[in-house]
Amino acid sequence: MRTPLILIFFSFLAFFSKSNAQDTSNNKSWRTLIVFFDGLRPDYITPAIMPNLHAFKQKGAYGNQHHSVFPTVTRVNSSSYSTGSYPEKHGLMGNTVYFPEVNRTKGLNTGDAENLNKINQASGGKLLTSVSIGEVLAKAGQKMMVFSSGSTGQALLQNHTLSGGAIINPDMILPAEIKESVIQQIGVVPGTKAERHRWVADALIHYGFANDGPLVNAIWFSDPDGNAHEHGIGSPEAMASIKEVDKQFGRIINTLTSLGKINNFNILISTDHGFVTYIGKENLTEFLVKQGLKESAESEDVIVSEGAIYVKDHKEEKIRQIVSILQRQTWIGGIFTKASSKDPLKGFVDGTLSFESIHWAHPERAADILVDKNWNDDKNAFGYAGSSYSKGVAGHGSLSPYEVHIPFIVSGPAFKRSFTSKLPTSNVDIVPTVLNLHGLQIPASMNGRVVTELMKGGHAVPKFHKEEISVQASSLEGTYSQTLYRTVSEKYQYVDKVKVSREPSQTMGIKK
Repeated sequence: MRTPLILIFFSFLAFFSKSNAQDTSNNKSWRTLIVFFDGLRPDYITPAIMPNLHAFKQKGAYGNQHHSVFPTVTRVNSSSYSTGSYPEKHGLMGNTVYFPEVNRTKGLNTGDAENLNKINQASGGKLLTSVSIGEVLAKAGQKMMVFSSGSTGQALLQNHTLSGGAIINPDMILPAEIKESVIQQIGVVPGTKAERHRWVADALIHYGFANDGPLVNAIWFSDPDGNAHEHGIGSPEAMASIKEVDKQFGRIINTLTSLGKINNFNILISTDHGFVTYIGKENLTEFLVKQGLKESAESEDVIVSEGAIYVKDHKEEKIRQIVSILQRQTWIGGIFTKASSKDPLKGFVDGTLSFESIHWAHPERAADILVDKNWNDDKNAFGYAGSSYSKGVAGHGSLSPYEVHIPFIVSGPAFKRSFTSKLPTSNVDIVPTVLNLHGLQIPASMNGRVVTELMKGGHAVPKFHKEEISVQASSLEGTYSQTLYRTVSEKYQYVDKVKVSREPSQTMGIKK
């Protein structure tokens, strides 16, 4: 009988890891499972909505000051978690990114792996400009498998070089040689979202929990994000999708338990971002065209890629004009530019904060201006707080606490039980922590830290304090102010939120 190709593939990797592995941990039987629920707000985790995750949280360690990476969008955070670094290091600047080498007139949707492959080719193999967990594991003779029910781009960015493992996604199975075997063993890819969640959970259980399976497994469920975008936070459709992914999580934990392996796995659970209700009416590109600051929607003089604005030839006068008019609009939140020569945390344009203050100062890929949408604490029809002046039904991407502050749950032989920490953590801390658990060296490119406060043994942790950075700009129409709230130590800085205010002059009002 013919041996399925995927078994040959993993048998080879298993042999390679056994023959080259070092003594990488105090317990050689430890393995890691990383779980992401896309768009998971902390207030979803209740006994009624997510009974399985809630029960898991009660028994494990919980970081209640966990942070999404700004911009608080999916592919920024899949890149940030996989590389343990911020956009300033890894170079994936948004869900939509501008690479003129690929397209001179508009940004590229990073949800499509084909666009990521184009970027990789145009950049000489530098899709991401920092080292990922897959590369570190491969160098150590270990492997990683990624299971994802979401976009192909999000899946690929978790191990973008495909080093030491495989990716199983309903729309993309890599390496391509194993696709036929995966379909034979897991089944034909189903059509509905709920069925796709179950399909990737089946794949994780089949391959990830095998005795010779990968040292690190990662599974990413694309809900509740998908249904919340379409139907809104708290809608029946969004709630049903949350319960479905919680059900699949319960299957995963029950399977590990029944196999007698639950005490061998350290499990780390988070999300890419929170969620807010959208109440906006303005589109940034259309606004700039209407104001005469961009020639047309397709013109090359000013390129808008989500909130990133690229000005041709980096003309300082045009940058200042754009910033000035945006500061007067109530739907605009924080505005960021390149650093001032006098203060690295403040932008060179009056009233702006610097890219450095939000970990966005990539030397080649940062835009000339980064614009956030304004937000408030208003509740939607279902009682969920947090609203943003973006267009649409609901979403994420801004620096509101509802999008930045997200859950972080860990459990396993390395972690404390029934413990809650108030120290700040971030998605960039996940991979450094995983590498530490397995005794692997953390690359210098990684910004994140090992979350020792959640581990058994009472490890020393950094001392943190709160910090506020305020800037303002005045015009004939009034004053625009913004304040960046951070939690910082000597070495680490976590961005909590940005809040803006506008005070009209006595003679003129702020434009809406």
